[in-house]
Amino acid sequence: MLPDPNSLYGPLDPAPDAGYENAPPRMGFFTDTSVCIGCKACEVACKEWNGVPESGLDLLGMSYDNTGALTANSWRHVAFIEQPRPAGHGAATADVLGAPVDADPARLVDGGPQFLGMPGAQPPGRGTGAEERTDFRWLMMSDVCKHCTHAACLDVCPTGSLFRTEFGTVVVQEDICNGCGYCISACPYGVIDQRKDDGRAWKCTLCYDRLGAGMTPACAQACPTESIQYGPLDELRERAAARVETLHERGVPEARLYGHDPNDGVGGDGAFFLLLDEPEVYGLPPDPVVTTRDLPKMWKRAGLAALAMAAATVAAFVGGSS
Repeated sequence: MLPDPNSLYGPLDPAPDAGYENAPPRMGFFTDTSVCIGCKACEVACKEWNGVPESGLDLLGMSYDNTGALTANSWRHVAFIEQPRPAGHGAATADVLGAPVDADPARLVDGGPQFLGMPGAQPPGRGTGAEERTDFRWLMMSDVCKHCTHAACLDVCPTGSLFRTEFGTVVVQEDICNGCGYCISACPYGVIDQRKDDGRAWKCTLCYDRLGAGMTPACAQACPTESIQYGPLDELRERAAARVETLHERGVPEARLYGHDPNDGVGGDGAFFLLLDEPEVYGLPPDPVVTTRDLPKMWKRAGLAALAMAAATVAAFVGGSS
């Protein structure tokens, strides 16, 4: 296979590339945000199983999201994106049965809340239909490390603390990490973070210890709506494509996949998502590219520049001595 232009190494099958023979199928996450209810069970399960320290109750003052972002102490982050629903769209999201899910407490008129009166006998929009609603909506997404096919964090780690597992995932060995922070700046998604008290890098391991025992990652097992689905990556991609088609048929044309394409700038993600809006709305880069892609060209140009400078220096000395 020819090297991919977006990778320092190239092959799209990361486990064999890392030296594993007879590797199992590549495993990953498919997160369907259309059925996420924001319960944060995944965050709690991740902390409990992996012994991730509690990060306190951070009242942001602008959202019900009290985590804020992926950090060294939050390997799963349920984002709450509050926004007016675009005019002319159908339901903000849809449940597994296809019924509209949009029970938000206030309508927006010129950017401000409007009193909706006393509670009715049925959910909002049931009487008028989803098309007539102009309500405020929540988009919720359980974010996590993407476990990229072309992982820049692996390229730059000087100690081998980051390694590729036989399942194609990327794991940090905290006992080898020296806290240099190169992986943090290399990640195109801003996932990896340093823990303040020890300086080492931490992130989701996709519950590597559970995978080896044939178990499901803690977050996926705890998700009550199956928004987080775990399994062989090829199967998840097929399932995700079918889900998008179903949502389109049910009147949710904005449904799209993110991180599923093996031909994107990171070779496809091991953890990809079904989104109901543009990636930027969720705080995701619209076109991520592995940050080490241009390193070979950069070193080649630096080497040529150094040779040219050395040649000029030699020429100056030779010319001066004569």
